[in-house]
Amino acid sequence: MHLGVCYYPEHWPQERWKTDARMMREAGLARVRIGEFAWSRIESEPGRYDWQWLDDAVDVLHEAGLGIIMGTPTATPPKWLVDSMPDMVALDRQGRLRGFGSRRHYCFSHAGYREQAARITRAVAERYGEHPGIVSWQTDNEYGCHDTVQSFSPAARDAFRLWLNERYGDITALNEAWGNVFWSMEYRGFDEVELPNLTATEANPAHWLAFRRFSSDQVIAFNQMQVEILREFSPGRDITHNAMGFYTGYDHHDLASDLDVLGWDSYPLGFLEMFRFSDQEKLHFARQGQPDIAAFHHDLYRGCAKDERWSVLEQQPGPVNWARHNPAPLDGMVALWTLEAMAHGAELVSYFRWRQAPFAQEQMHAGLLRPDGEPAPALGEAQHAADIVAQLGNVGQPVRQAAVVFSYDSEWITQIQPQGEGLSALWAVFDSYRALRKLGLNVDIVPPHADISPYALVVIPCLPIVPETLAASLESFEGQVIVGPRTGSRTIDFRIPDELPPGPLQSTMPVKVTRSESLRPGLEHAGDGWAIARWLDHVEGTMEAELVAKDGAVASWRAGSRRYLATWPLGAVLDEVTSRAVSEAELRAIELPDGLRVRRTAKYTFVFNYSSHKVAIPEAIAGAPITGLRELAPARYAVFAAD
Repeated sequence: MHLGVCYYPEHWPQERWKTDARMMREAGLARVRIGEFAWSRIESEPGRYDWQWLDDAVDVLHEAGLGIIMGTPTATPPKWLVDSMPDMVALDRQGRLRGFGSRRHYCFSHAGYREQAARITRAVAERYGEHPGIVSWQTDNEYGCHDTVQSFSPAARDAFRLWLNERYGDITALNEAWGNVFWSMEYRGFDEVELPNLTATEANPAHWLAFRRFSSDQVIAFNQMQVEILREFSPGRDITHNAMGFYTGYDHHDLASDLDVLGWDSYPLGFLEMFRFSDQEKLHFARQGQPDIAAFHHDLYRGCAKDERWSVLEQQPGPVNWARHNPAPLDGMVALWTLEAMAHGAELVSYFRWRQAPFAQEQMHAGLLRPDGEPAPALGEAQHAADIVAQLGNVGQPVRQAAVVFSYDSEWITQIQPQGEGLSALWAVFDSYRALRKLGLNVDIVPPHADISPYALVVIPCLPIVPETLAASLESFEGQVIVGPRTGSRTIDFRIPDELPPGPLQSTMPVKVTRSESLRPGLEHAGDGWAIARWLDHVEGTMEAELVAKDGAVASWRAGSRRYLATWPLGAVLDEVTSRAVSEAELRAIELPDGLRVRRTAKYTFVFNYSSHKVAIPEAIAGAPITGLRELAPARYAVFAAD
């Protein structure tokens, strides 16, 4: 694994560049990521390029021995370009302009902007495509950041109509698929279809799902355009993009199919603060991050990536500037996060950023250097991590134990029609993932079309659309299976299947969901140390009631190695069902102390302490560590030889 850093030479005096490059190498960094926001410096006027400063920066970094990841600058189109075609900006859901003055101010569907994005990508690729210092390319930056995948502009409307025509071919087919006879929503032609925002009440959920798919496809096409140019002018170099945390605006499986390496941006403390964790968790893990946030995304994006090639393109090195509250990481956490990425198979961890900016929007975002150019606390941790990375070398392939199945349209469906507030497919997957991780297991997050044969346990927490390929795979799968609520509950066009949920899974799971109810917080069916909460499926069939509440409501149904979880996968009931399936799968589980997490590879067993106090490593992990101690202080780790 390489370590790297995000650098913006255009932000600093040129006489400082050699010093920065030397310090990067001395810290053990081997990669430097540049250029993704530099369009206005590259092309200050239409067609007038200034390459000299970037030529010099590339040469300085290359001469220092750093491999350069060059970004295409399309996330920040300059003011002159916006002024030349004002309709290139997106409109938000309320129809308001998302204009110039920050970043990501473009509509993916605007043909004129796509042409300009292709032009600047080609110009940069022609200039640097064969430079020996360029080892990789990054397309754009954080597709969808600031809620920018969906655009409700005229350009998006027109492109959506064309997309629908290609998908359905005939307006009668669309009307039938969407059930437009309901509320007299039938169309006479594709040119009558509007975008699903600004309706008097909720739009047809099939309309919304089609628009979500279309919006995702627009991102994929925009990225594909850049990839084709980069492959033409810079053959043999990897192409990557940086995805985000807990973000589902487009299908990352589709994006990754065009990339060599899928990256993501890891900000564990910011994500803890901004997403749906309890106040207790936010306090307890405020300086470490909830123990499964980073690992969840490592495994999610590894499962999306071709050949499981993935990286961390931005790693939090200190306080960020964008969360509600922005504490500093506990001493040691930056190194721990780095080694945890290595344990999960990362090819690169790149810290964001090299030097804290004294101006503009990110003044309060820490870097490896302070604004005055002196070392910040994370620089020493990066250097320490570099030493350990060099010591460990190749960690080997991951040990395959359990798989959790996730698709992006599952989250789109539960956002469009949640039925119960906050009941999200993504978070059902996250909760299932951490229930398994608390037992010390390796967990892969895989798409529905993945090969599940290497696993002893497969969990499908919430998969409304079940493809026939997955149903067929489960018919021959001999391991344990847990299926959660809403799985198989919709067809490809957002209809309840004729055979009722779980749809095509009924061939291997003899159960039929006849009624579903969502339960407000506090409305529960108590069991023995667990409760049915938030959701309850009523079923008929030949499966055996396994977990029965005191009032007779059934939380889990079982037939052989198959379980149907009839309540939302969270809390103690999830832990109970998971523990039973893990035991029957004969997986090597460990009851881990709070905050301790384990990751196994072919060569090593990694143990990480996210707790705020010292924790003894369980005796089930035997032997003396290669690095670290058997009693781990907060923000510390240990590595053992694989047993």
